Amino acid sequence: MADLRINLAGIKSPNPFWLASAPPTNSGYQVQRAFEAGWGGAVWKTLGDPILNTSSRFAAISFNGQRVAGFNNIELITDRPLDVNLKEIYETKKKFPNHAIVASLMVEPKQEKWHEIVKRVEDVGVDGLELNFGCPHGMAERGMGSASGQVPALVEKQTLWVKEVAKTPVIVKLTPNITDITATAEAACNGGADAISMINTINSLMGVDLDTWNTIPHVAGKGAHGGYCGPAVKPIALNMVAECARHSQINVPISGIGGISNWRDAVEFMLMGATGVQICTAAMHHGFRIVEDMIEGLNHYLDGKGIAAVSDIIGKSVPKYSDWGNLDLNYNIVAKINTDVCINCNKCYIACEDTSHQCIEMLSDASGKNYLRVWEEDCVGCNLCAIVCPVDGAIEMIEVPNEMPPMTWNERQAVINAVITSKVDTTK
Repeated sequence: MADLRINLAGIKSPNPFWLASAPPTNSGYQVQRAFEAGWGGAVWKTLGDPILNTSSRFAAISFNGQRVAGFNNIELITDRPLDVNLKEIYETKKKFPNHAIVASLMVEPKQEKWHEIVKRVEDVGVDGLELNFGCPHGMAERGMGSASGQVPALVEKQTLWVKEVAKTPVIVKLTPNITDITATAEAACNGGADAISMINTINSLMGVDLDTWNTIPHVAGKGAHGGYCGPAVKPIALNMVAECARHSQINVPISGIGGISNWRDAVEFMLMGATGVQICTAAMHHGFRIVEDMIEGLNHYLDGKGIAAVSDIIGKSVPKYSDWGNLDLNYNIVAKINTDVCINCNKCYIACEDTSHQCIEMLSDASGKNYLRVWEEDCVGCNLCAIVCPVDGAIEMIEVPNEMPPMTWNERQAVINAVITSKVDTTK
């Protein structure tokens, strides 16, 4: 059995599965239940000055029969007194000394505010701090959360203030509601962050009721944008983790968050540079016991690969991720249709004919049986036919040998520019 222990900037836990700062980590009762179920760590629901929450806080979107494909919330940080939270953190850490407890914090962007809450929270024995610069609703309207997290200078300054007094590792949680997340990640590093976590939720409006015309959710007939999470945001989160992991100026560990629902998702995030992962929506959908399948699946995967420790997979796919200009323009794949498996639903034909490259034709054999064939000369290997096909194994994308040497766009442009420069020099 593989070693699942992780060490995120000095914060140790028995496995890489943490609960994210959210409703599942709102109380000591919940966090202790989670640890009993097998979770390796928990980021306590964000602590700060007392707030008031609304009723009717959550909404979800279902897609093609899948419940909670995406999840939206307009809930704010904890509405429980700080003293109560601190007491329960202390009790939970005493009961589970080998599990990671990280306190999520959010206060006004004032030095004295950060100093005060850091000292109070660290006094109860937390393993680390997570600075919430990501919450996109409610708190952002008050200058906190993503309002700070969208400004690199504020991220750096507030991280510096925390590091002035913090004795435990400091994680900076980043907002995805920004053009380039590496800018704020680099700012966090410049401020002395020991690690970064991403992503927080994405600005969203879940929907509109077509009968009442109220937004979903609504509070007495009025709505507001909320934070979007769940399986639908995974590709966005995975890209942002990967971009930070391959950035030369971002040299701290990453805690991956966003749409992680099972052990496979967790492995993808770790391969793209995350040291561990945080999970919320999947736990809210299915309960704390999902971690049992995550642990079991991760163990089987690592054992099957002959990998001794989960830490050995961190970042292994990062060198494979690059800019578009570094992709080989001479690499070529084409679609192959397995007529023995194909059910002749014609979805691939329709998709290709109407929206892609018109390289699939409908034919009939001598007995009058219909079948589909790909014109390989016209196929650009876009993958659309394989994506829409409802039958596994009916369409396979096959690499086609190419006599041309590998060539990227950047290499091509470099040659062209060299030729232009050479011609200019010869005319002088």
